[in-house]
Amino acid sequence: MSAGIIIGIILLLLIIILIVAFVMMYNNLVKARNFVENAWAQIDVQLKRRSDLIPNLVETVKGYAGHEKQLLENVTVARSAVMKATTPHEKAEASNMLSGTLKSLFAVAENYPQLKANENFRDLQNQLTETENKIAYTRQFYNDTVTKYNNTIQTIPTNIVAKIGGFEKKELFEAGEEEKVVPKVSFS
Repeated sequence: MSAGIIIGIILLLLIIILIVAFVMMYNNLVKARNFVENAWAQIDVQLKRRSDLIPNLVETVKGYAGHEKQLLENVTVARSAVMKATTPHEKAEASNMLSGTLKSLFAVAENYPQLKANENFRDLQNQLTETENKIAYTRQFYNDTVTKYNNTIQTIPTNIVAKIGGFEKKELFEAGEEEKVVPKVSFS
């Protein structure tokens, strides 16, 4: 064989290897993006579950604490904001607002022993607490998945394939400023 044929075969093999590597990296990026979208869908499922529970909770509280009208309206407005939000940032902000109003609602419920003793209220409170725990877990899973995805699209050599394929950095689901404040505890 002549040197020209050997060089041609080597170049052809290199091109094939590069094409295969490109296809494998692209497919891995698609899988990573799909994992991010799935993780986001899991957050959405839990936020929807929480939103579905809230009307029942509000109706239950109305029966016992009807004069807490402003608080009940705040819960309803916060729920509506979660349902209307579309981006991770908007969902995070609205979800944090809803969590805050629910905390206020449960704090007010402490002033109504009959409400606290109501089986329906306790059941809804337990379901919401369980859902809040699931939301926290799915947020963490989402953020882990997004971090892995973002690392993949920003590191060499997959960053080249990501740029060519139009893969973009995803937002993390972050806690709101009100959730970062350390609560004051007083036993006086």
